[in-house]
Amino acid sequence: MQQLIQLYSQWSGEEPLKVDKLPGAGSNRQYYRISGHDQKTVVGVIGTSRDENHAFIYLSHHFTKRQLPVPQVLVASSDELRYLQTDLGALSLYDAIKGGREAGGRYNLKEQLLLKSTIRELPNIQIRGARGLDFSHCYPQPEFDADSVLFDLNYFKYCFLKATEIDFHELKLEADFRLLAKDLTAESADSFLYRDFQARNIMLMPAENKESYKPYFIDFQGGRRGPYYYDLASFLWQASAKYSHKLRRELVFEYYNALKQYTEVPTPHHFVNRLSLFVLFRTLQVLGAYGFRGYFERKQHFITSIPPAIVNLRELLEDSQFPYPYLVSILQQLTRLPQFQQIEQAAQNRSDGFRTTENNPYRAHPKDGPATFSKYDGKGPLVVRVFSFSYRKGIPEDESGNGGGYVFDCRSTHNPGRYEPYKKLTGLDDPVIRFLEDDGEILTFLESIYKLADAHVARYIQRGFTSLMFSFGCTGGQHRSVYSAQHLAEHINSKYGVEVRICHREQNIQQVLPAKPTEAE
Repeated sequence: MQQLIQLYSQWSGEEPLKVDKLPGAGSNRQYYRISGHDQKTVVGVIGTSRDENHAFIYLSHHFTKRQLPVPQVLVASSDELRYLQTDLGALSLYDAIKGGREAGGRYNLKEQLLLKSTIRELPNIQIRGARGLDFSHCYPQPEFDADSVLFDLNYFKYCFLKATEIDFHELKLEADFRLLAKDLTAESADSFLYRDFQARNIMLMPAENKESYKPYFIDFQGGRRGPYYYDLASFLWQASAKYSHKLRRELVFEYYNALKQYTEVPTPHHFVNRLSLFVLFRTLQVLGAYGFRGYFERKQHFITSIPPAIVNLRELLEDSQFPYPYLVSILQQLTRLPQFQQIEQAAQNRSDGFRTTENNPYRAHPKDGPATFSKYDGKGPLVVRVFSFSYRKGIPEDESGNGGGYVFDCRSTHNPGRYEPYKKLTGLDDPVIRFLEDDGEILTFLESIYKLADAHVARYIQRGFTSLMFSFGCTGGQHRSVYSAQHLAEHINSKYGVEVRICHREQNIQQVLPAKPTEAE
């Protein structure tokens, strides 16, 4: 620790003001947030493996030169057992999508956007990061190969499969293992295989517009040359994430389209078939780790992680055809074992996709002659008022004197107020938001409203109008109207930067979203 402080002092020219130890990760490295007198912070790292540290330091320097979103190593000790890196803050993707994970995979729109922005960034580090990279610096090996595949498959056999006491033929299983290893390594791989691509290893930093986040990648020291399918399978089939089939398909689509920007891609059919092989391999690899950490080391977290992994395996065997008959038969026996039967209902209940200017912008025809101007032209800035209300208590009055604007009826959409868990909540509460977005009707309803509102707001800004009003009504003014009003208000404020005043009338809630620079600016 004292040597790390000395390294900081030599680098910064002053003693640190404060040193806080950060929670440990899966490795034996220790992390510290070090604060300087200028209130700027860096992260100090102490490792026990020189080779592992060297791999991270080399990769960080290489990725930084290629302007990839990773922490920059600022200085390292001569033995590379200690180094300082830029501080990426404390918000990980894992923490940011906690709500969706705890809701059983019902990710709301904001969480889905974070996942999509992350998965779109993955090919950047895989393909651009591999260009000019000397893989001999990678730890513990430079390349994903058949030997490493067989090591992990046998890890699954000895640490998980044998613990279940399933009777199997060693030589037949080994033959299918070798076929799978051959298929996984059949294609040339000129990409960087991150190997530990998971939500915990993605840090989120505010983007320039302060309204969104940019993903940054950490803990890539175990990376090597390898096929890009592996990281996608690791991320999307992580059992604890509980991604729905629909969301997984969308994220695979996002990744596939992003990959096209960096390299030539196979046909969608070939891509999906290859991906399924890596999903199978990654599932067995994870079960091996869970078996060792759970069955042998008796760590409860890994024991509780086994059931969702078995659910993943069962669904994979149902959805895909694999040319490894003996392996598949053993895995099917595994998913039917009595100790895993309690998760059968959970598997069946998993969703198959959750339902989770200028003042006068007009061009007059010469025959029309000059136009007169409205007394409201050029008075700006625009202020938008958005209301939610109950039809039982009447439509909100327009106090501006302009006549009331738009009124939208939300009562055609599915009403969460009909179900006991949501009766005391509002459209601002997370369970109600997940219900509405899972159902999907409210999203379709709002799509057309966004288009209408965008055109109207843009024109009012051009003309310098000062007032526009939107109102959303439902039966009680509690769930659907509140959700719709809040989302339209945030949409307008984020996109156009105008002041938006929100009034959830029946909830006695008022809020002002102040004017700010727009996304375009």
